[in-house]
Amino acid sequence: MGVLVIDNKKYARVLAKVLPRVIDTHHEHERMLTEAEKLMDKGEDRTAEEDAALDLMVRLIQDYEGQHHPLPQPSPHEMLLYLMEQRSLKQADLLPIFKSRGYVSDVINAKRGISKAHAKQLADFFKVSVNLFI
Repeated sequence: MGVLVIDNKKYARVLAKVLPRVIDTHHEHERMLTEAEKLMDKGEDRTAEEDAALDLMVRLIQDYEGQHHPLPQPSPHEMLLYLMEQRSLKQADLLPIFKSRGYVSDVINAKRGISKAHAKQLADFFKVSVNLFI
């Protein structure tokens, strides 16, 4: 993939409309969300300059939300249940990893923790970072 080329004058016009800046207040956060939504609604019709501005706004929004509304880190057990739900998996689908229906049941019901070896296998199975299960 090549480098995205944007026209600086067009980009400056987009930025002048949205006026993105570091978000310090709830009001500014709401305003930035509204502006980002307007650009997202354009979908395929967005220009490269609007894409660049949207990327900037999303980063500013994420930074604000990370500081003011941090999400709790899910436990390895919660992450496993979430990934299974997202992929419509059943306990039996994890048998190749845990080798026993009872063991799978205990992990699913949080009666057993996830070992490092199983965490690695789960990460490979779900194609995610092993850190989600440790």
